[in-house]
Amino acid sequence: MCSSDLAPTPEPTAATGAPSTGAGSGSAAGLVAAADVPVGGGVVLKADELVVTQPVAGEFKAFTALCTHQGCLVGSVTDGSIHCPCHDSLFSATDGSVESGPASAPLAAVAVTVVEGQVARA
Repeated sequence: MCSSDLAPTPEPTAATGAPSTGAGSGSAAGLVAAADVPVGGGVVLKADELVVTQPVAGEFKAFTALCTHQGCLVGSVTDGSIHCPCHDSLFSATDGSVESGPASAPLAAVAVTVVEGQVARA
């Protein structure tokens, strides 16, 4: 009787977060709205120390946002490149590879997927 009334209550499991499956996680598990990541650009997520890019329409990539030169947080993504403001290293928004130094190692890739309009960790 009352238990049937309580059964629907546990449904909002999206708020509790399904950290790695992505299935049914909704916007609560999202890093950023897909619509907020410009094509050919990206978004630096300071709190998560991640940078999310969209090299071509509908293709989302993510990388660690700490420059491999001296650990500065990257500052922006424009024209297909991730820029570190500390010493002007540039990384590819497509694969995180070094485009120009002083950094000599690429940014590490982080697997992401799009779930309900949100870019989330895969």
